[in-house]
Amino acid sequence: MLEVKRVQVQVPNPAEATETADAIGTDTTEDNLQVDQSKPAIVIIGTGLAGYNLVKEIRKNDNTTPIKMFTNDDGAFYSKPQLSTGFAKNKSAQELVSQTAEQMAEQLHAEIHIFSPITAINSQAKTITCSKNGVHHYGKLILATGASCIEAPLTGNGLNHVYSVNDLIDYARFRTIAKHKKKVLIIGAGLIGCEYANDLLQTGFDVEVVDPMSTVLASLLPEKASKSVESALALAGAKFHFGTIIEKIDTDGSGVKATLKNGQTIFADIVLSAIGVRPNLALANAAAVTTERGIVTNRQLQTSNSDIFAIGDCAQVENHVLFYISPLMAQIKALAKTLTGTATTVSYNAMPVMIKTTLFPVVVNPPARNAEGTWHYEQQSNDGVKAVFKDANNQILGFALTGDQTSARSELEQHCPAIMP
Repeated sequence: MLEVKRVQVQVPNPAEATETADAIGTDTTEDNLQVDQSKPAIVIIGTGLAGYNLVKEIRKNDNTTPIKMFTNDDGAFYSKPQLSTGFAKNKSAQELVSQTAEQMAEQLHAEIHIFSPITAINSQAKTITCSKNGVHHYGKLILATGASCIEAPLTGNGLNHVYSVNDLIDYARFRTIAKHKKKVLIIGAGLIGCEYANDLLQTGFDVEVVDPMSTVLASLLPEKASKSVESALALAGAKFHFGTIIEKIDTDGSGVKATLKNGQTIFADIVLSAIGVRPNLALANAAAVTTERGIVTNRQLQTSNSDIFAIGDCAQVENHVLFYISPLMAQIKALAKTLTGTATTVSYNAMPVMIKTTLFPVVVNPPARNAEGTWHYEQQSNDGVKAVFKDANNQILGFALTGDQTSARSELEQHCPAIMP
């Protein structure tokens, strides 16, 4: 357990929450802070971007309420978006860390429990049970439990060669094993798969990608925009296998042989599964909190239990489950105000997503689910595509920009409706 009682944090936001935010730095100023242990504690489960930045926002207005944080890992603070750019930047896992848990405890004036999984939540008694540190009471409980990688349904004797990367420990494991490998097989050509393909290609790896859709980023981009990204990655050396899935991974010498549903086989040194993430709901379910695709909250991030809140990748806010930094930062600002006495609802403006395919940049502001309209291609060439989604009244509801057309982002963003006004 780490606890310090003298320092006030001043942690700047990440580049106003862009999708490629770097690790957030911290500045500290000395102050005679004194936590009032008679106050009910704010307990936060999770020490990722959501948890740490929520505490930073709380401490702007409240320096006396006890704050306890619990995490399954070492609590190191790092920028998760950098996990998919670390190879090209030749960054080790340690080099991605900006602050240790001990440093964060001092700066945030918080009690941080590392390697301390939560095994139970008693919402009636308002307690959590920690595997190593017993029972802790809370006044307000924040679930910042994030999301976990979806496992590909594979068979075969080579599954120990299949990796996924969702946190710093995963990154360290994959980077270490890949040190003397040459060829990587990626499962999935969505956002995560494309970002890793981009990163690994720039590092000199041979890359093959398998996806059941007909092109890359198929759930985010219209076809011609998707094809422009596919062409750029293929030109850089990626080989794609669309319209099929991997059914079996078997060992082949020191590497693997992947058997595809269409009968093809692919030989590689290592496999990276990148088919997406799913909110972690186990603790919410244990607390009898309502869950659907995520932990269901109202616009004050409050769950079905009035003293339990959810933020970040695990939260479903008015049916929105968004795995991006911009909505996360909007949630943090609103919830911090609510927890410090000013009830505040969260709102989402248009939030374009920058996909980190640096070989061929992509910015997309997807239209709302079930939005009625049509994609219009206003520019398209080998250098980039500009596609705009418009309704019957010619109102812009979304856009997709690739290559040299990404410069149109600011102009188009102004015309798009808010996601959640």
